[in-house]
Amino acid sequence: MSTPVAFFILRIASALTLLVLLGALFWVMWRDFATASEEVDANRRVHGRLVRLQEIDGRYVASPEAFPLLTLTSMGRGPTNVVPVEDTFASTDHALIALRGGRWWLEDRESTNGTSLNGIAIDQPIIVTDGDIISIGQSHYRLELE
Repeated sequence: MSTPVAFFILRIASALTLLVLLGALFWVMWRDFATASEEVDANRRVHGRLVRLQEIDGRYVASPEAFPLLTLTSMGRGPTNVVPVEDTFASTDHALIALRGGRWWLEDRESTNGTSLNGIAIDQPIIVTDGDIISIGQSHYRLELE
């Protein structure tokens, strides 16, 4: 075999190797993109809602105001929260409702005045279910899961 033929075969082998590597790289990147896209869609999915309650004659009545329940739903006075709590007793980042391991958890985010679940103050993350009442200061919300 002459030298030019050997170099030609090496060039073809190098080009094929490069194409296989680029194809594998493209496949890995596409798979990661698809996984990330599915995760973002899952985080945007609404799993229920939080309905603001009004106290009328000592009873809580649902107001027309409701907020979507996302995988991570923040509550507080800050403008970036999913559920803005317009209460002077609420902290900027007051509470968080999160879906973890197929269960919904409520946790107080070290707020000044605390968070209550069904009238009981919480001091650690706790599992919440459909119909539970979450209280922050004088504001109350009913959890409605899908």
